Amino acid sequence: MRTWHLDSTRHRMTLGRKLGQVSWPLVMLLVMVAGMGFAALFSAAGGSLDPWASRQMARFGMGMAILLVVAVTDLKIWMRYAYVLYALGMALLVAVEVVGTIGMGAQRWIDLGFIQLQPSEVMKIALVLSLARYFHSADLYAVGRPLFLLPPLVMVAAPVAFVLKQPDLGTAMMLLMSSAVIFFMAGVRWWKFAFVLVSGLAAIPLAWQFLHEYQKKRVLTFLNPESDPLGAGYHIMQSKIALGSGGLFGKGFLQGTQSHLNFLPEKQTDFIFTMLAEEWGMAGALFLLLLYVLIIAYGYAIALRSRSQFGRLVGLGMTSTFFLYVFINIAMVMGLLPVVGVPLPLISYGGTAMLTLLFGFGLVVCVWVHRDSVVGRRGGDDG
Repeated sequence: MRTWHLDSTRHRMTLGRKLGQVSWPLVMLLVMVAGMGFAALFSAAGGSLDPWASRQMARFGMGMAILLVVAVTDLKIWMRYAYVLYALGMALLVAVEVVGTIGMGAQRWIDLGFIQLQPSEVMKIALVLSLARYFHSADLYAVGRPLFLLPPLVMVAAPVAFVLKQPDLGTAMMLLMSSAVIFFMAGVRWWKFAFVLVSGLAAIPLAWQFLHEYQKKRVLTFLNPESDPLGAGYHIMQSKIALGSGGLFGKGFLQGTQSHLNFLPEKQTDFIFTMLAEEWGMAGALFLLLLYVLIIAYGYAIALRSRSQFGRLVGLGMTSTFFLYVFINIAMVMGLLPVVGVPLPLISYGGTAMLTLLFGFGLVVCVWVHRDSVVGRRGGDDG
């Protein structure tokens, strides 16, 4: 009985030390961004918590619990089960093709009753973990061999192909770009990226033939949004009007005309940044961007501090994924990129994206908590 008590106390102390090692400033930055999101969703509903803000708060609370559990879990465990999570993600992508729910012309979700699960969001986490495990302990000689790069290329291509079939061009782009960051940080030479880029550009005429009609229209609208201001160009035109009308300090909370008069489409999801900028002005938008920059800086600093290659690659991959969310969404609503349906992280309404983002930041915090751990080739201490 005495031995059990000592073991239990030691376990509690270990857990307490881990919680003490959590990067609480990073957690507070996430809370601040989410708080701005709750306020924006409250405004989008005309000054009501329902239907978006209350659900988003509940999901954020659940996500923070997940973040802490992930953060205190041994980093070696995430490495050990990385391929299992990847296999689960692939199984869910296959399941979407069989039993997926169709919404807005796309088949991307699985209805679990209490939440609409989007497997492509799960794959963003699983792919980073599996690539980080593959490149863990690989030296520059191994990374330089073309045959060594074949398995991870297949690991990337398989989910990208399924996501493109849904179709979801934005998520496919994010999977490719976050994977490219891990390949680069693992030691893949820059000329190989240049070769892939040139090959991709050369294949654009062929790829154009495989795009859906609405995707072609989005690209053409991006190039000339004024060509169809009441049709395909309506979203981006209204978005630019909302961004410009906010001025320096905005029209005031709950006072946005473009959003509250329903000129601005998808104001609670993809175009929520423009609603926020209209009400809070350039000052509010820049404050949000400052919070994002601090979160990204924290994430990269944590990744580079890790003693293990697996931890570094996980931290870099998850932080880069977050950066891509921010960059693509804001560039999209400003007309600098085609509209591809990428949400603004922790701000846009959405269940799966919120939970997977916080799971991802749980991994980043886990890297910090276990920054001095030695991770072997198979997730042990000595490989």
